[in-house]
Amino acid sequence: MTEQIKLPLHIADIKALLPHRYPFLLVDRVTEIELGRSVKGYKNVTINEEFFGGHFPDYPVMPGMLILEAMAQIAGVLGFLTSGKRPIDGHIYLLVGTDNTRFKRQVVPGDCLTLHAEFVTSKRHIHKFSCRAMVGDELAASADILVAEQVI
Repeated sequence: MTEQIKLPLHIADIKALLPHRYPFLLVDRVTEIELGRSVKGYKNVTINEEFFGGHFPDYPVMPGMLILEAMAQIAGVLGFLTSGKRPIDGHIYLLVGTDNTRFKRQVVPGDCLTLHAEFVTSKRHIHKFSCRAMVGDELAASADILVAEQVI
């Protein structure tokens, strides 16, 4: 885990690490990483997001489940970079649970959603991450996220 990662990771790098694609790729940039420990990145939230057409058209708010998904994706970046495994090689992480999930602030168009994930533990092929999503200095959401490593 002493590999050096050239930062920031841009969208092409992220697409090599995550199997998600538009409109469900929710990490725009990775700015910090300490393999096996933590990662930080962000999602720029714009009015052009497809979900704002229905959630809610007159009062656009990013759905909480998509904030949770963004936190799971940044955790996936940490997991894939730490393990050296990639979706192209047939490995994916599936969200299997969350604990201690809290939503504290609405996320609206124009916000930069900063995503943090810290590795907590691993047992067999289940990995646990402590995650949070921030807008500026304000906590938007937090959760302990569990993912299962799958070979496809």
